[in-house]
Amino acid sequence: MKTLVMGVIGADVHAVGNKILNLAFTEAGYKVVNLGIMVSQDEFIKAAIETDADAIMVSSLYGHGELDCRGMREQCIEAGIGDILMYVGGNLVVGKQDFAETEAKFKDMGFNRVYAPGTRPAAAIADLRVDLGE
Repeated sequence: MKTLVMGVIGADVHAVGNKILNLAFTEAGYKVVNLGIMVSQDEFIKAAIETDADAIMVSSLYGHGELDCRGMREQCIEAGIGDILMYVGGNLVVGKQDFAETEAKFKDMGFNRVYAPGTRPAAAIADLRVDLGE
């Protein structure tokens, strides 16, 4: 069974979407380690190492994801898990910005997949199945 570490990054306290994603990933057959809300990069990375996770799933709904996620791939590399899959989704930037630009920013930061606000969990599950070779 593949293991996912998930949570809401930074000072974000939006918990409802986190619970929905937890349920969806669990029902899809993944072992989910849900760190909840207000999770630091360090907490994501430590949990991924401790659980030998296959992917890190980051949510952000308060618009500061760009700041909260900056440098996360580098932190993973330093911690010895540089090749772990990293997904991010939600309201990642402040204001209305073209999603293609937002996606490019986060891919440049090292995220494998970037999801726009309102993306259904099934989209991430389908991508996980492909990316994990399932």
